[in-house]
Amino acid sequence: MVLLIVFMLYRKIETIGRISVFLWMGVLVTMAWIIGGGIAHGQFMEPIRHVNDGLQLNYAFATALGMASVKTVYSYLGYYNVCHLGGEITRPEKNIPRSMLISIAGISVLYLCMNISVASVLPQDQIEQSSFVVSEFIEALMGSTAAKIGTVLILWVAFASVFSATLGYSRIPYAAAKDGAFFSVFARLHPTKNFPHVSLLVLGGVAFVFSLLFKIKEVIDAILAMRIMIQFIAQAIGLILLSKRNGRSFLKWHMPLYPIPVILAILIWACIFISTGPHMMLAGLTVTIAGVIVYVIKSRLPVRNL
Repeated sequence: MVLLIVFMLYRKIETIGRISVFLWMGVLVTMAWIIGGGIAHGQFMEPIRHVNDGLQLNYAFATALGMASVKTVYSYLGYYNVCHLGGEITRPEKNIPRSMLISIAGISVLYLCMNISVASVLPQDQIEQSSFVVSEFIEALMGSTAAKIGTVLILWVAFASVFSATLGYSRIPYAAAKDGAFFSVFARLHPTKNFPHVSLLVLGGVAFVFSLLFKIKEVIDAILAMRIMIQFIAQAIGLILLSKRNGRSFLKWHMPLYPIPVILAILIWACIFISTGPHMMLAGLTVTIAGVIVYVIKSRLPVRNL
């Protein structure tokens, strides 16, 4: 799958845009089927009526909320993917924030409705023990043949997710290299298709190795722990430092009630980081420290050595 994704991404951004829309349509069809199936079942509102049954605001609740947030937040991570493609977006000052806000709102509604839909059909104990919950959900509604089709569509959704993530993250080494903050070889563009082919191939190679070595549960926890430290908390702190050094007028995008949203974001991300567990916290801190060391060493080297 990784090799296929790299092959599909090895082309002009205009073609990739058309492929992305096609994959996105498959995602919407899948979500509509899951949500529509629960609504047609006739018990869609039942899980909402009992959502607070047995709720107690204590340490156990906070721990459970943190563990649930790790997986839930992972489902939202694509909202900022458009930022990685800033240099390839028309009117980025308008389309980037618009894309992020629409993505967050859309995924919030779809994710909530999907979970409600499944819970309105399957009993809670089956959901907790199931390894293929959506397939069992569709099977309960429409039979085994429909469940097989649903399984294929779920794989489509997973494929589209990895496709989008690989596209976005392949641009980060390229952008860093263009700024002189990474090895210059990553700044190369394909001679005819005009995309960062070196960055894509290296990232695809690393992803291929990782796909053979780790289980998906470990990968999700590790991805989140490392992104929280390297990306979310670090970027929030970086924004405060940049605003303090250059002034708020330096930034094209304006944040209402600044810096309150930034501080709240740091606190919430820190709570979710703790919920990933000690091993993943250590991994996130280790990668962050390693990156800082490499950056300090690189900053002291002459530019010609990059």
